Amino acid sequence: MRYAQLVVGPAGSGKSTYCSTIVKHASDSKRIIEVVNLDPAAEHFDYEPLVDIRELIHLDDAMEDEELQFGPNGGLVFCIETLLENSDWLQEQLGDVDDDYILFDCPGQIELYTHLSVMRKIVDLLQSWNFRICVVFMIDSQFMVDGAKFLSGTMAALSVMVNLELSHVNVLSKMDLLTKTARKQLDNYLDPDPHVLLADMRNAKSKWHEKYAKLTEAIGEVIENFSLVRFYPLNIKDEESIENILLTIDNIIQYGEDADVKIRDFEELDPEDNENYD
Repeated sequence: MRYAQLVVGPAGSGKSTYCSTIVKHASDSKRIIEVVNLDPAAEHFDYEPLVDIRELIHLDDAMEDEELQFGPNGGLVFCIETLLENSDWLQEQLGDVDDDYILFDCPGQIELYTHLSVMRKIVDLLQSWNFRICVVFMIDSQFMVDGAKFLSGTMAALSVMVNLELSHVNVLSKMDLLTKTARKQLDNYLDPDPHVLLADMRNAKSKWHEKYAKLTEAIGEVIENFSLVRFYPLNIKDEESIENILLTIDNIIQYGEDADVKIRDFEELDPEDNENYD
């Protein structure tokens, strides 16, 4: 069995920072976790990738081609589709190492996860190669400190869960950048209660809420009825916070449960020795 995290989320949500943080934390714990870069537009990251999609195709290749003439969004989709067409290349680059643990650092285009099928096909490929996968959906905590934005983020997370159909962990990144006031406010949202969200929106006296109050309440009921979305805060400056996230994901993908239990064989006591204990 092989293990993987599919790290997804909007642009700027901290996906690459999360990957480098997990790699460093694992190294300090004498664990080996590798990273695969699936973002053809990536410019800089603090880890050494095991596989880099840019060696196969770069976003600039799709945008500068005179026949294709893609924009940034269309170019990203084209690059991932090209990766799918060259799945043998990816499989060869990944190798076939049992019990390896890999983070797949994905592009920051939310459509790839919410409704397009291309990432679902990537998931199917990885599963056929014996990977047990958990989706890690990153979202910037700085944009989630009021009811309306949190409701929007919750629906985005729910869309990704429905589209990818995998075990799922929603992570609020950049908690270390929040003020104390914002952090206290965010604590009310970590396990979303639609009634709290709706009350906050009413108190904000939003013109949108006044006009579409029934729609907002209906969305809140969807969140409450299905109880599928929960967020885990991540502070990359707090080792305990990092360990809690990693432990949660390890439990979901059952990492380490297939390992043989080490049993120490005890020598049987000589009968004469037994007499000494009588």
